[in-house]
Amino acid sequence: MDRLVAQTPCQGLLPMTVGAVSLSEVNPGSVHSVSPFRGQLKLLSDAMKAAHGMALPAPNRSTGKEASRAIWFGNGQVILIGSKPDAALSNHAAVVDQSDAWAIVRMDGDGAEDVLARLVPVDMRPQHFKRGHTARTLLFHMNASITRIGAKSFQIMVFRSMATTLVHDLKRAMEGVAARG
Repeated sequence: MDRLVAQTPCQGLLPMTVGAVSLSEVNPGSVHSVSPFRGQLKLLSDAMKAAHGMALPAPNRSTGKEASRAIWFGNGQVILIGSKPDAALSNHAAVVDQSDAWAIVRMDGDGAEDVLARLVPVDMRPQHFKRGHTARTLLFHMNASITRIGAKSFQIMVFRSMATTLVHDLKRAMEGVAARG
């Protein structure tokens, strides 16, 4: 009988550093979609604040910190990363476990914005895309969520099935930026 072994989405691909930019896999623990029921947005935000210490994020924003973060994911959808959702949230929203559905990487370093500029049709420079800002956008040809989590740091999420492609595309862009430097 074959033995199945659990692997992370970027198993064997990361970490990597090219030039001044490094890429590492994030193991968030828990990832849940939280979609408020009609008319429950304010009550859900209050429940999130009481249970997790953060309100629901506004469009194109995130709330929380490294260990537990809520990310705007589109109209009527938030992704809660890190914390298992409190049971009270399900009184106001559909809460769905998506822990195995996403590949999440962290990109750090001088030139991270230059790497993203090669792949993303959104201006990621800090004067336009500040800490806590998030965007659902294309990364080359993949749907992605990109959140600025630090002065020179980004969290990037794609569907788990696209993990190898994500790492490949980011590596090529990182090599291009490093070659210019």
